[in-house]
Amino acid sequence: MSDTILDVRNLEVQFKTDTRVVKAVDGISFQVKRGRTLGIVGESGSGKSVTSLAVMGLIPNPPGRIAGGEIWFNDDQSAGKPVDLRTVSTEKLRDYRGDRIAMIFQEPMSSLNPVYTCGYQLVEAIRQHTKLSESEARRRAVSLMQEVRVLPPDAELKRRHVEDLHQNSGILPSEADLDREINRQKLAILDRYPHELSGGQLQRIMIAMAISCNPTLLIADEPTTALDVTVQATILDLLRELRDRRGMSMMFITHDLGLIAEIADEVAVMYEGKIVEYGSVLNIFSNPQHPYTKGLLTCRPQPTRRLRLLPTVSDFMEVVLLPNGEKRLQEKKLDVNVALAENQEVSEAEFDRRMKALQQQEPLVSVRDLQVAFPIRGVFGQTKRYMTAVNHVSFDVYPGETLGLVGESGCGKSTLARTLMRLIEPKAGQILFEGRDILALSSKEVRQLRREIQIIFQNPYSSLDPRMNIGEAVMEPLQIYGRGGKRQHRDRVAYLLERVGLNPTWMNRYPHEFSGGQRQRVSIARSLALNPKFIICDESVSALDVSVQAQVLNLLKELQSEFGLTYIFISHDLSVVKFMSDRIIVMNHGKIEEVGTSDSIYLHPQQPYTRQLISAIPLGTLDRIRERQLQRGLSA
Repeated sequence: MSDTILDVRNLEVQFKTDTRVVKAVDGISFQVKRGRTLGIVGESGSGKSVTSLAVMGLIPNPPGRIAGGEIWFNDDQSAGKPVDLRTVSTEKLRDYRGDRIAMIFQEPMSSLNPVYTCGYQLVEAIRQHTKLSESEARRRAVSLMQEVRVLPPDAELKRRHVEDLHQNSGILPSEADLDREINRQKLAILDRYPHELSGGQLQRIMIAMAISCNPTLLIADEPTTALDVTVQATILDLLRELRDRRGMSMMFITHDLGLIAEIADEVAVMYEGKIVEYGSVLNIFSNPQHPYTKGLLTCRPQPTRRLRLLPTVSDFMEVVLLPNGEKRLQEKKLDVNVALAENQEVSEAEFDRRMKALQQQEPLVSVRDLQVAFPIRGVFGQTKRYMTAVNHVSFDVYPGETLGLVGESGCGKSTLARTLMRLIEPKAGQILFEGRDILALSSKEVRQLRREIQIIFQNPYSSLDPRMNIGEAVMEPLQIYGRGGKRQHRDRVAYLLERVGLNPTWMNRYPHEFSGGQRQRVSIARSLALNPKFIICDESVSALDVSVQAQVLNLLKELQSEFGLTYIFISHDLSVVKFMSDRIIVMNHGKIEEVGTSDSIYLHPQQPYTRQLISAIPLGTLDRIRERQLQRGLSA
């Protein structure tokens, strides 16, 4: 039997627009071996997801079509005769999808139907490709929920139930009663709707749906992008375990080479529809050949080093526009280690001097014993109890400092940020800005205060009004606060756009005409319009590719130096927070776990929770790659 499960040859996918035909995938070839993982990595728009949709036969037509190439699939049911999926009828292709080839999509909240229960959707997927009855499919769904660890095993459920009964009533149930209760608990999870589960649980349900019919090939399209680093680590562990136990082949698609190191055996690096580098994961990481690969490897923050600025893809190559309109990559002869060396490290002595100078000043912001709670309403609208989101939090932020705030989703980071802006009213505590208690200010005074305090939100797609061009979006704060005339406003907008790396002539364009990284630059320009002293960056790079993320992080550092800004930088990714921050606060369940300098938090964590966050960072080191390969009995 052939060792190759999927053999893609010269694949070409085109999309027709009003003005031209766009080659989203341009003549690529690759193979996926039995029981192994091919990692496909590249920026948004490189053709990664379109490639996976082409394999699944899900290219929307119109406007897209597979213009050329072959997609050969060969599993146990093929009886040694590979099938070109391009030649298979639509009806027959449905039998392949979900049964022999399955896919985990990027965003589980948009992949699951919100009006149906998770159990209904999982049972539907099972019954589509099997002859199981409704009750058999529900039992199978429960078993899958346990396999992907949405549900604990039966023994653990029994232990927990017996402990609860023993503590509350002291009565132990009979074996029959215990079995009935455990079955009730297991079936109850099937009746939950998507909004009742966390992002990590929803992604596990998507994985359960994908493996429900024991596929030969599993395609995972950015399955961890929207997740916390700790949840991301558990999902990667789960995918590795399922692959090895079931003998599945996998295509793992991501923009982050750090994740590729954790799970892939072979790697295909895509850029503008082409595969620019292809090889084993160890070769790609130890000896990258293409400048784009070198850029991706170095642009992710390195927790073990204290760099002034991050290397970017543009340090390794530039795109030259030829007279005929075509683009050509021009390599800059730069080695990965040279690039890291050129972005000088901040010495320990220099860092200590900076911290001492910062803390000799009076704090710009002081938070004392802050509490934020949200009411839980009863059936008739009365307040039954309060859910505490921020619990007795105190800290100082000094002028010119970047204070990092790190923790998982739901820990209270964003609630704290919005409370500092007076977008949420706290239950108790004190917030001082330049010595003034902002909680005692009137609405009019708070509005004036927001000249000095600005926020950059997480998602640039939803934080900009799609009906306003970017010039109007950046100009709006100037108009609200009446600073200068129309000509001065336009001059200020042009200066800010240029300063954040955008062409001032683009100010009449609308947000949908820009990439995610460009939109976030617009949001940064808007936040700078009134010359604030204090900016809160709330997950401001988490929605961006790592290469674009590096550019935005560098920009934030440069702007801080130029304008004397003070930041609170919020993220769930400790490696990003460490690069940006002078000091770090680790939050968990609304409380501060620990506070310290960025180096002390990373190198000498005091709390188990902090150590858990650090261990979840995908490092992408050669030693880690060799260790993963040896664990699977593969030659490194």
